[in-house]
This record gives sequence, C-alpha cells and structure tokens, in this order.
Amino acid sequence: MTATESRFAPGIFTPDPGPGKLGTMLLTHARIETRLTLRHGEQILLTLLIPLVLLVGLSLLDILPTGDIGDMSKVDWVTPRIFALAVMSSAFTGQAIALGFDRRYGVLKRLSATALPRWLLVAGRLVAALVIVALQVLVLGTVAALLGWTPSGAGIAFAIVFLLAGTLAFGALGVLLGGSLRAEAVLALANIVWFVLLLAGGILMAPATLPGVLGDIVVLLPSGALAEGLRAALTEGTLLWGPVVTLIAWAAVAGAIATRTTKLT
Repeated sequence: MTATESRFAPGIFTPDPGPGKLGTMLLTHARIETRLTLRHGEQILLTLLIPLVLLVGLSLLDILPTGDIGDMSKVDWVTPRIFALAVMSSAFTGQAIALGFDRRYGVLKRLSATALPRWLLVAGRLVAALVIVALQVLVLGTVAALLGWTPSGAGIAFAIVFLLAGTLAFGALGVLLGGSLRAEAVLALANIVWFVLLLAGGILMAPATLPGVLGDIVVLLPSGALAEGLRAALTEGTLLWGPVVTLIAWAAVAGAIATRTTKLT
C-alpha cells in the first residue's frame, strides 16, 4: 500500500451532523425520566406506598365509603380503584411536580439546546409514566392477589386499555400543569387536585353514591372515568366505551395544549 492509498473506503469518515432518529430520542428520554423518577424517595411514597397502604387498609378494615359493593369482597371492589389512584399519582401529580422543578432548575432550558422537539419532550414523559404505572400495577396486583383479589379473566385486556388511556390522560394533564406554572404553585395545586379527586372524583366514592347531578359530573372527570372503567373491566369483565372516550378526549385536548404552552423556564 502506497502513501497515497487509503486503508478505508472514501467517505467512510465523512461527518453527517443532524438530529438522531425520533424513536431513539424518545426511548432515551423516556429511559432517563423513568430512572430519575425511581431515584426519588418522595415520588415512590406518592406513587406506590400511599396506594399500597390504602389497598391493604381498605381491604382489611370496615371503613369502605361505598354503597355499591354488593356481594363482592372488599378487595375486589377496592383494587380497581386503587389502580386508578396509582395512575393519577404517578402520571399526573408526580409528572407535574417533577416537570415544574425541572423547569425551575433549568433542565428544560438545557434540553432546548439539543435536537429534542417540544412534542417529544411531552411524549417521553408519557412513556416514562407508562413504565411507572406498569411497575405499580405489578406490585399492587401481587399484594391484592395475596389478599384474595380475584379479577375477571376476560376483563384483564379491557383493564389494560383503561390503564393506557388513563395514563395518557393524566400524563398530559400533568405536563400541562407542570409546564405552565411556577414550581411552588405546581407543588401546591397538584397535591390539592390529588386529594380532591381522591375523595370526590370517583375513586373512593363511587359516582352512584354521590348526590344529584354530582355523580353525572364525576363520571366525566378522568378520575371517575378511569375508576369506573377499571371496576367494570375487573369485576364484570365488560368494556365501558363511555369512560374510554372520556379519557381519550382528556388526553387529546390536554396533550395538544401542553405541547404549545410548556415553558422552558
């Protein structure tokens, strides 16, 4: 080989700058968000330990605030609603607070210097929320089974549909809240909304037990739609299309707004 001959084919080391593939960027961003969530003890407390305590306590103690339990066991009635609470805790409250403080500490401002588009920032957080929800359901479902939970086998696939739709709806709402307000306001408002929806949003109180038109309104909330959809799927083995449409509508509207209103600082 002479000095003028090249060992490599021409053009093999030609620079090719530009953004990476969208799928690769999405998975990388989602993986980082998932790892950061799992490293925060307060996030684990909110997303897993509180639902776990409520699952065990409401299944074993006679404090159920319900009038429609019928002949089913307490754990069968409680478990779908605890799944809904877990989705709300991680996808909405946890996402909103994390995003609010990421903005405060300049994380999003640094990400803006990369090729990561704003819509992919939202999508990556939603994918991370789906991973966290899957881990929550696995742990909570295992504990519920040990307590005697017997879900409808035919309804498990329907329950997965609701878990996906609920995570997308609450995740989009969490990004919308966390991406538009100051971190301190997000922290306060996200926790207030969490408590309100837990007590009066169709999770612990079934819509049928609420007075007057309030029950009809609660079913249109993402919390009520998710809880009722999971209840029907896991206890009756049926798919309620009304709650599915409600959750998809919340996800579409909140996601569209969030992609336009999310601030970097």
